[in-house]
This record gives sequence, C-alpha cells and structure tokens, in this order.
Amino acid sequence: MIYKLLTLFFVALSGFNGFSQEQQKPNIIFIFIDDMGYGDLSSYGNRKLNTPNIDRLVDEGIKFNNFYVGSPICSPSRVAVTTGQYPSRHRITSFIAGSEQNKKRGMVNYLDTDAPSMARTMQKNGYATAHFGKWHMGGGRDVGDAPRPQAYGFDESLVSFEGLGDRLLIKGEGLSEQSAELGQGKITWVEKHEITPILIDRTIDFIKKQKNSPFYVHLWPGDVHDPFKAKSEHRALFKEFSNNHYEQEFLAVLYQLDREIGRLLDELDKMGLADETMIVFTSDNGPTDWKFYYDENFQPPGSAGPFRGRKWSLYEGGIREPFIVRWPGKIPAGRINQTTVLHATDLFPTLVNLTGIEPPNIEFDGQDMSKALKGERLDRDKPLYWEYGGQHDITPGNPRYVSPRLAMLDGKWKLLLNDDGGDVELYNLEKDQAETTNLAENHPERVKEMAESLLEWKSEMP
Repeated sequence: MIYKLLTLFFVALSGFNGFSQEQQKPNIIFIFIDDMGYGDLSSYGNRKLNTPNIDRLVDEGIKFNNFYVGSPICSPSRVAVTTGQYPSRHRITSFIAGSEQNKKRGMVNYLDTDAPSMARTMQKNGYATAHFGKWHMGGGRDVGDAPRPQAYGFDESLVSFEGLGDRLLIKGEGLSEQSAELGQGKITWVEKHEITPILIDRTIDFIKKQKNSPFYVHLWPGDVHDPFKAKSEHRALFKEFSNNHYEQEFLAVLYQLDREIGRLLDELDKMGLADETMIVFTSDNGPTDWKFYYDENFQPPGSAGPFRGRKWSLYEGGIREPFIVRWPGKIPAGRINQTTVLHATDLFPTLVNLTGIEPPNIEFDGQDMSKALKGERLDRDKPLYWEYGGQHDITPGNPRYVSPRLAMLDGKWKLLLNDDGGDVELYNLEKDQAETTNLAENHPERVKEMAESLLEWKSEMP
C-alpha cells in the first residue's frame, strides 16, 4: 500500500509524460469526417446549426485553430494520418480512382502494405484495432486486388465503396454497384443516411468486447460528403433553407452526424470509459466545390470559415480543418490553442508518445506535438509542404479557389507555385489569413528561398 502511494506521489510530481509499461495505455478513438469544412461546427463559427455534441469535445478538451491536413482531397489526406509521412512519398497525390486514371496521373492503385501504419504499431503493442467508415486508400472502381484494412494492422473493418472487405454500399449508387462486382467481403446494401448509425453501432459493439486490452478505433464517417442524403424528418427541421435544397440536405446530414457522435459519447460515459479514452476529432479536407452548384446559382454547402478556397485547393480553406482532442484528466479542458501549427503527419508520432509506446523506426515527416496537446505552446521545427494532383485532376468550381499545385508553410509565410516555378503566390498569414494579397513581388528574397526549398522537396518525392 505504501509503495503504491509513493508511486502515485512521484507520478504526480513528474507530470504526465506518456505511460510506463506498468500503467494502462489510453484507448483512442480517431474521428475523421469526410469533407467537413473549417466553419461547419458551431464551435468554429457555424451560425446556421448548433453541433452541441461535437462541441462538447471542445468544452471538455482542447481546440486548435491551426491544424492542417496533408492534402485537399481524401486519399492523400488519409495516407498522411496513417503513415506520418507526406502522401507524395507514396505516390498518392489525389483521390485513388480506376487503374487507368491512376496510371495517367502517375499514382499507385493503393497504399503499399510496407508503408508505415499507425494501426499496425498500435496492434503490435497490445491494442485491439478497428476501422469503421470510409477507407479510400485502395479498392473500388476496377481495383479488386487492393489489400483490405487488416493488412495495415486492423483486427476488424467495415468500409464503403472506396475499399474492400466487409462494406456498406449505397442502394442505387454507381460506384457502390462497381464495388459490389469486385466481391471481396460481405456486402450490405443501405440508404446513405443509415451508414453513420451503423458505424456508431459497430464502434460501440467493438469497444464493449475489449475487456483486456486498450483499443484504437477509426471512426471515419462519409455522410458529409456530397451528394447529401438526409432522413426526411431531419430535412424537415431545416425548412427555412429550402430555397437552397443542397444546403437544407447538408444541414440535416450534419445534424444527424452530431447526434450520432453524441450517442457514442454517452455510451462511453455509461461504460465508465470516458476518462480512459482519448478522442481525436478532425476532417480530411475542406467542403465541396463542384462547378454545378455555381451553374445552378447556389453557394456550395458547407463552410471554410474565414478562409479562401475549399476542397481541391491548397488555399487555407482546402487544408485547414477543425481539430479537437479530449482526454479527461490528461488534456486540459476548455482550452483553445490559437498559435501552435499542427499537421496530419504529426498524429502518428504524437499519439505514439502519448501511449508510451516505443517509437517505431520510421522517418516521420511529422513531429511529436504531444506537449501542445497537453496545453503548452509549441513551435514547429521545420516547414510544411503540400502537393495536390495535376492537369488530370479535379479543380474547384470557383475559379478564385483554383490554386497552384505546390505549397509550403514556414512560420507566418505561405508560398504557392507550380512545378515549373511559375504562378508564384506569397502570403503573410498573420496579417492576411484569407490570402487576399499576393506579396511575391514585395519579398523577392523570401520567395527565392522558399521556392528553392519547395522545389527541392518536390524533387525528392518519387
């Protein structure tokens, strides 16, 4: 008894620094929303809809205002959080499509199973692992030989039409019908609005089975990705937006998503697991920006907040996302971090540190930002880089959001340019977060220095 009291005393004195082998590792639920914009949560400025359940994570955890994903589109963004590396290293710079289109764009058909995987690292260190939701790192269209999520370290999986293995496919949807032809797992046909409740059910069931080991779960819902298919009773709650049926459907879908996440949080409370579980919440890229919205004289649904750009753009609205972490008793509650810059590639080294796992022998592009998650201000050690697609890829419907395909962030300075060094844009984000004023001509030395670094980085990619 005296030994235990002394141990607790010295741990309290030393502060939290990860876990020793004798201590219980935290459970982790990583919620990765598809196409949610920076301004879609009420805690990040949405005035059309309250998201009280997701905002609860802000009240009980820490909110970051400067989190960046690895790409303004799904597949490479998911590769970045999975590997802790830039997706360009894995020749995934846009969404994974059919094999011919992938080849045309110089992309692979799926993430190599030899690539680093956070789930695999967790699994090897005693975690029960599961992936429920959108995958999009291989499988779908005509790619029927992609590995299932189990090959990357997941004990269980349930995906959608962008992956293989057991999956939920949408009735009457073309890509789902293509996926069904590939076989490779148990297929369940559903309406789109049924998917997230099923994913929440699977997550809860998986957690209930874990009595003797910590768990690491991906909950990656795809219902905020258009086309939006809301339940009729949820749609009826937003009749005031019926003059823009796209917006009405979007808000109804977001309403259901918030309720379902609330249901998960309530179940964690009932199971007595809230204090033992770290929840990480973010999105993979900015909100949709198809040209047809503008052609029909509608503003696209979803909000990028105060930022220029949306999905498919390397301006801030395409790559800056909400980021919230809750872990009661370990991460300060109600804290807002307005200065620290976080990146998707940081998640792997950061979560490894917070679980006390020995870091794997991986050359991370991200860095351990665990001190920032614990409430400290922390500056980055090196710049950040982005690459998005090419001439054969999707661009935003709003011409003002079409960005150069390479970007670099170094402190307050952000540079964008194309592979040939043309179309140079330089912004001071401290003074101009909306990227309205190109300062390239005013700072030629800054442009020269950053352009050399960015183009050198690009030359090092496969």
